[in-house]
Amino acid sequence: MALAQKNTNEFDMPHETDIAWCPGCGNFPILQMLKKSLRDDLAIDPKDLVLVSGIGQAAKLPQYVKTNMFNGLHGRALPVATGIKAANPRLTVVVTSGDGDVYGEGGNHFIHTVRRNVNITVIVHNNMIYGLTKGQASPTSEKGLVTPTQPQGVYVDPINPLALSLSLNASFVARANAGDPEHAQKIISAAIAHKGFSIVDIFQACVVFNKVNTYKWFQDRVYELDVQHDTSDRQMAFVRALEEDMLPMGIFYQDEGRETFEEATGVYDADERPLYERERQWNTIEALINAKK
Repeated sequence: MALAQKNTNEFDMPHETDIAWCPGCGNFPILQMLKKSLRDDLAIDPKDLVLVSGIGQAAKLPQYVKTNMFNGLHGRALPVATGIKAANPRLTVVVTSGDGDVYGEGGNHFIHTVRRNVNITVIVHNNMIYGLTKGQASPTSEKGLVTPTQPQGVYVDPINPLALSLSLNASFVARANAGDPEHAQKIISAAIAHKGFSIVDIFQACVVFNKVNTYKWFQDRVYELDVQHDTSDRQMAFVRALEEDMLPMGIFYQDEGRETFEEATGVYDADERPLYERERQWNTIEALINAKK
């Protein structure tokens, strides 16, 4: 999908829509930058978009965008998104959910969706905590973090979503910071425009339940990848993904040449017809064959 000029598509819900996030939540800038990306950068028509999520505070985002949406079970957003894309390859499918939903409950689905290179974009709101269920540690919580369910502190190292994605040969791997919406919007737009599986891990602050990884904490520890970074070099992407003292933001790796799930399985045909249209054609052919017997 090529980047496009701004159009008049509107993704805003009515102004009286009740948004059930805490004031100051990092989900708010992600919601705004995603809508701007869809409208201003990509010119996607709302009827051609499906937002998919699981369960959690971040998973509420599709309810606040005027488009098609599917809010599924905890950790089950990715198989649903895969099915939607297989049924109608014309659609732009974006998963937007939290670190607990995607990397925790949905970890198994995440691994195999990356391997399949499904042509969808996964935006993970990574606040390093479970916000909906009152602040227990998530898969990305830092070692030593004290929570209501880990009163002596988290004793295991957090997963590294970027390194995990790169080890599985994800075709687009990026990280952004909700505290820098302009930069993050560019990354989101590039991810959605990419052909193949895209993962964008976005740092965002939970202002109520995570008093360690705050807006300032992220601001003091992030920096943008320099323009000399070669996004085709997977090994260098690994090196940058493993940095811990300062955390790079940007596109770590991108491979436009890989065969997608849709192409490999044949669900993507020449005119990208939805599955129901192809089934209708197959049924008609079968009826004609039976009539000649």
